[in-house]
Amino acid sequence: MKRNVTIAAITAAVLISGTTAATVAFADSDGDRDRTSTRSAGTVSLADDRDDRTDDRDDRTDDASDDRSDERAPAAAAKSAGISLDQAVAAALKSVPGTVTGAELDRDDDDHNGRAVWELDVRGSDKKWHDVTVDAGNGKVLKTRDDDNDDRDDHAPRSSAVTLNEAAAAALKTAPGTITSIDLDDDDDDDNGSRSNVLRWDVDVAGKDGKQHELRVDAKTGKVTVDRDDDSDDRDDHGDDRDDRNDDRDGDDD
Repeated sequence: MKRNVTIAAITAAVLISGTTAATVAFADSDGDRDRTSTRSAGTVSLADDRDDRTDDRDDRTDDASDDRSDERAPAAAAKSAGISLDQAVAAALKSVPGTVTGAELDRDDDDHNGRAVWELDVRGSDKKWHDVTVDAGNGKVLKTRDDDNDDRDDHAPRSSAVTLNEAAAAALKTAPGTITSIDLDDDDDDDNGSRSNVLRWDVDVAGKDGKQHELRVDAKTGKVTVDRDDDSDDRDDHGDDRDDRNDDRDGDDD
């Protein structure tokens, strides 16, 4: 009888021991799964952070590439132009007598088969606005079109004491190079956010220094100033880049 009790006790002990071991094993297994899950989550988080940083670098690279392309486009058009601004103006006025208030050197693959053209705005002697397209390679007038829907100030050409050619010459003294755009404008805000309504010539120059210059020429005095907004845009771009880098660092700290 005692032997049976002893055997039963040993059996019970073995069963209890086995249950305890199994419980410990299960607990260890759960702990391993928790640690594995934690490690997996951490790995995914680090991978996401690396992906975010890679995406940010790609975005900055794309932006820089786009900016360089935008800067090179006017310079490329200027190099391919055999006709100067003065010659384009003369050709336009021969086709449509009047006053030229704007001209832009453009190279549009869709509209002009990739060749450079001068696109000019003319306030005609007939008191109508005309768009004139001149081939920048040979000076031939390619197209003229009446612009009936134009909202430009009809009095602006008469209000300007400085002609387009005079404004162009003044701009080139400040920034030597090739003019790629010039336009008579009075639509502007001053530094205080109020309407200034100062008549001026807005001039873009592809400089000999390889840079794009944005200038303003007072239409009454001929005084040349550098467009402050151009400098401000550059500073804003640098500020945005710094913000992106700070966001990346904050994400790493989290």
